[in-house]
Amino acid sequence: MTMSKEIQLTVTDKAVEKIRELVRAEGNENLALRIYITGGGCSGYRYGMALDDTIYEDDITITKDGVKVVVDSFSATFLDGSTIDYVENVMGSGFVIDNPNVASTCGCGHSFSVKQ
Repeated sequence: MTMSKEIQLTVTDKAVEKIRELVRAEGNENLALRIYITGGGCSGYRYGMALDDTIYEDDITITKDGVKVVVDSFSATFLDGSTIDYVENVMGSGFVIDNPNVASTCGCGHSFSVKQ
């Protein structure tokens, strides 16, 4: 796994395979999974994800097995030390972020607050 700037972000093999599948389905090998933090939700912040083929100067790019994950510098502060995984179970499927910087989450699990 290579990174253009310093941030500890682990992308599991299962997440890599799902990103690769999504990129192939879009037919654009330049796409990366962009993960970002936005304000809002019950607890203050929430995660966002999108396929993106634009990489900005302040982005941090993580490459694993030819798959790219991109994080903007603002979001990197909140995501440092996190693990990105993809899960499939009876509750549904999707990307999951295990973030050690989270102090608490809301009841619905869609927003979080960070440790001060």
